Amino acid sequence: MSFPFRSRVGVTGSGFPHGAVNRGRTPWRLAHFCVVDLELSGLDPGRDEIIAFAAVPIDAGRIVAGNAVYGLSRNTRPLPEESVLVHGIRTVDLAGAPPLDEAIQPLVAMMGGRVLVAHASWIERSFLEPVVRRQGERLRGPILDTRDLGHLLARERGVPSEASSLSDLARSLGLPVHRPHHALGDALTTAQVFIALATHLDAYAPQTVRTLSRARERARTLAAFSAGGAGPVTGHGRTEGQRPH
Repeated sequence: MSFPFRSRVGVTGSGFPHGAVNRGRTPWRLAHFCVVDLELSGLDPGRDEIIAFAAVPIDAGRIVAGNAVYGLSRNTRPLPEESVLVHGIRTVDLAGAPPLDEAIQPLVAMMGGRVLVAHASWIERSFLEPVVRRQGERLRGPILDTRDLGHLLARERGVPSEASSLSDLARSLGLPVHRPHHALGDALTTAQVFIALATHLDAYAPQTVRTLSRARERARTLAAFSAGGAGPVTGHGRTEGQRPH
């Protein structure tokens, strides 16, 4: 598995150094991650916009908070009232912000050479893909999803998977929730949740970038074994004695 994204251009337009490739077999604590959160004007990528973003790097299994990035981008359409009620960002707050393709460059640079992580990652992917494409790049591979990892851990523990929201998942792990619906607060919460989930899953089987990227599939496999009354299941979703492929 190649890393999801590599940037050729840095924030200033100068050459951006390529990070080391995080291959699928890399133990997760040796990989480099970029935890991303976006605040949006809505959930339709064809109509709505990124108005705030944040990214928190994780290296050697630790959050590097001092290198986090956060920014606002100027909207081109009126912000729906319902979105303002969620994140509290008003049109006046974005009046002095740069346009998206300029504002987003620190995030693009952060993503270079790192495995992306997000909560409910299909949302981040649907909005990031066109932005990255305009930078002359593309997203590669999956974005690790803390929502899927939370479901997997619940299956491993044999308990109902009820925590879908980021805040509920963080609380279920005994973690603080940092400023919900603020991009930097949510990115930091997601980073802490990711580390906790990967650490807990390590107790069932050593986790790599590849195994974490397959969390949804593994959770479904465990659910199927459970429903079918299969025997004990290992941490990679195989019944004991089943030959791995």
